[in-house]
Amino acid sequence: MTIKTKIIIGLLTVLVFIQFFGFDNEIPAYEAKNDFITMMNPPAEIAQIIKTSCYDCHSYETKYPWYASVAPVSWWIGDHIEDGRKHFNLSTWGTYTEKKALHKLEEFYEEVEKGEMPLSSYTILHGDASLSPEQVSQLVTWVKSLPGVEAEH
Repeated sequence: MTIKTKIIIGLLTVLVFIQFFGFDNEIPAYEAKNDFITMMNPPAEIAQIIKTSCYDCHSYETKYPWYASVAPVSWWIGDHIEDGRKHFNLSTWGTYTEKKALHKLEEFYEEVEKGEMPLSSYTILHGDASLSPEQVSQLVTWVKSLPGVEAEH
C-alpha cells in the first residue's frame, strides 16, 4: 500500500469517525407567546422578511439543511446558530426586559442597515434570505417606527 493510499484511508476513517460527534440541534422548550412576530405583530410583508432572513439563525425555528448533519460542517453551523441565538433570539423575545428589547431592536436595524445581516456566508446558500435595498428600507423603517426605538444615537 502506498503512502498516498494510507493517507486517503486515514482521512476517510477520521471523516467517518467525526460523524459520531454532531452538534445538539434539539429545540429547547419555549413559549410561543414570547415569539417576536407574535408579540410585535409586524405587517405581513415585514413578518415574512424576518421569517425568511432571520429566523434560521436567531430563533428556535431553524430549518436545518441536509449538510447540517455532516461533520465538520455541522459543527460550524451549530456554533453559528448558537451564537446567533445568544445575541438575538426571536423565540424568546417576550423574556427580554424593555431596556434589552429596545437595545436589540436598535442593533437589529443597524446591522440590517449596514448590510451586516443577514450574513453573506448564510445568503450564499440561502439566496431567498438576501435582502433587496427595498426590503432593507422597509425593515429599517418599520423597526425605527416602533415606540421607544431611537433612530439616531
